[in-house]
Amino acid sequence: MDMKKYISTREEKYNTQSRERLTKILKKKIETTMIGALSSLEENFKFLWDGDSKENKAMLEIYQNIRSEILDKGNRQIRNIDSELSQYTVTWNKYTYNMPVVFKNNTGGQSNER
Repeated sequence: MDMKKYISTREEKYNTQSRERLTKILKKKIETTMIGALSSLEENFKFLWDGDSKENKAMLEIYQNIRSEILDKGNRQIRNIDSELSQYTVTWNKYTYNMPVVFKNNTGGQSNER
């Protein structure tokens, strides 16, 4: 394998891994947003359906329908992430740190840094 092909293959693999990483992160963020929103609704409006009356049961059914709609719409957007990101070249800019290299001369002393 020549060097150009090796570098090209390595970059292509890295870009694929970067896109998969970003996809996973974006999907998790959408899921967290959906679940957080539903949790807030339940926390603040649970009193509406917390009981055995006819009205409470009607409110629970309304909430369950709204909950299903929210989850369906969010899951649709999660599925759209893959098709959207496939149109982009994604490269993860990892954290990098350049360390100075110090060469020693034959006498054990230090010479210029590179």
